[in-house]
Amino acid sequence: MALGGRYLQGGLGGHPPHDGQRMKKVLTLPTALETSPDFARIGVRKKPFPKADPFFRGLTASCAVLVPLLIAAIFSELLHYSLPAFKKFGLSFLISQEWNPVTGQFGAASSIFGTLVSTFIAMIIAVPLSLAIALFLVELAPPKLSRAVGTMIELLAAIPSIIYGMWGLFVFAPLMARYVQPVLGHYLGVLPLFQGPPLGIGMLTAGIILAVMILPFISAVTRDVFQLVPPVVKESAFGLGATTWEVTFKVTIPYGLVGIIGACFLGLGRALGETMAVTFVIGNSHRISASLFAPGNSIASALANEFTEATEPLYISSLIALGLILFVITWTVQVISQILLRRMYRAWSVGL
Repeated sequence: MALGGRYLQGGLGGHPPHDGQRMKKVLTLPTALETSPDFARIGVRKKPFPKADPFFRGLTASCAVLVPLLIAAIFSELLHYSLPAFKKFGLSFLISQEWNPVTGQFGAASSIFGTLVSTFIAMIIAVPLSLAIALFLVELAPPKLSRAVGTMIELLAAIPSIIYGMWGLFVFAPLMARYVQPVLGHYLGVLPLFQGPPLGIGMLTAGIILAVMILPFISAVTRDVFQLVPPVVKESAFGLGATTWEVTFKVTIPYGLVGIIGACFLGLGRALGETMAVTFVIGNSHRISASLFAPGNSIASALANEFTEATEPLYISSLIALGLILFVITWTVQVISQILLRRMYRAWSVGL
């Protein structure tokens, strides 16, 4: 159809053509735009910046490519400088818990163990608390109270990690040694997890501090996910006679399950790489113990404690190898989370 023209099908009035007839252009009328004195000027006006669009496209593409290039560069550097340690110890570096800078024997097993255990403890504590907080703020709390409590929880994310570590060492660890660990040892001492002297610092304390640190991230995202549930869906459930409990666990949580899992993986990534807070309270001992009261260490705490003291090339290479292992662990977690979330999204057709 030409600009300003119209087609008549089969005859005047725009009636559809009879079978076998062809569409014909029978009349072309100038429109108000074509008769306007500004039409010619608008049609021939040149763009003030003809190269702006290609420049903008190139700039945004460069920014998008910069991130994977940066990740690849970090990985290549870590791999390059950790090769001496892997050539010296081979795969035994991953399963050995010996760490002796004097004799030049290094193993990453204790650091890997401490990283995974402290993160696991943090997730066990933080995820249920975050879900409970988010459900209360969205479903039960009055609007003013919800905003006030939500703001205070989000402020926890702004506190530097070293403040958490200092608070954990000077305030929380003595409380654990005086009140919590003796009680756990008295009632659950038959289990290897709760045996040993109540030192205050250790794997359990580090896990609790990590839980406090990742709680605002998980709860904030989960709260936003619950707020995206359409009110008509919940009102329909209430109209059918469902209670608040039933609406929460049969409507709200299933609707936002993809977002909840994404929030949990966000907190998991934060917990795996946390350094200063864990360094203060984990004990920094290169050994594996079944007791949660015993001191341990993580990859991040080992790097923070010993990197400035490393002088021998093999010592430095072993520490960089720890960094490479932590990089691979966090990258693997993120890849798994993306794959899982995409599969769930396709299977359930749940979009945020």
